[in-house]
Amino acid sequence: MCNDYEQHIAWAEYCRKMQLLALDIPPHQTELDLPQADDVRISDPAPIMRAAGDTIELTRMTFAFPPSGPKGGPIFNFRSEGRNFSNSKRCLIPASAFFEFTGKKSPKAKHRFTLNGASFMAIAGLWRDGEGNKPPTFAMLTTEPGPDVAPIHNRQIVVLRPDDWAAWIYLTKPEVELLKALPAGSLAVETVRQGSD
Repeated sequence: MCNDYEQHIAWAEYCRKMQLLALDIPPHQTELDLPQADDVRISDPAPIMRAAGDTIELTRMTFAFPPSGPKGGPIFNFRSEGRNFSNSKRCLIPASAFFEFTGKKSPKAKHRFTLNGASFMAIAGLWRDGEGNKPPTFAMLTTEPGPDVAPIHNRQIVVLRPDDWAAWIYLTKPEVELLKALPAGSLAVETVRQGSD
């Protein structure tokens, strides 16, 4: 599943999109709150979007919840089907692209997905406060794969349409309407690295 994504969103483009959606940005936020990264991987710090009063703020958190047990690994993807998120801390993960991998041998083939007709996307996520001296963390929600992702992977992260960004943050629509794959042709895919098998 998705454990790697790209963040090449220009600050001016982010501000323009938020203005179009009538989503207010806190006045103290700057381009420093949206740092660029070729690859954001598990345990990396990255910006997420969350409610802060009547604004949507960018705040940096660590990608992946800590393991739930002594033998478990970090939780970076969280299954969305059949769940109620009304009491969860919801967020959006801004990304210019996300990656999926195929093959059994390393290095695996790397496939880059982008949102057609948009310079960036927002992935539905959840966040948690940090415990002790550890920073807060976030994870991506997943669903059954849509037609654009199914040839590559049997699950996919939830990419939200911009009109649904606020609906997810404030949960003004039922989860089943929001947390689903986009229609065919919504995502473009290119293979950016061939695999070894």
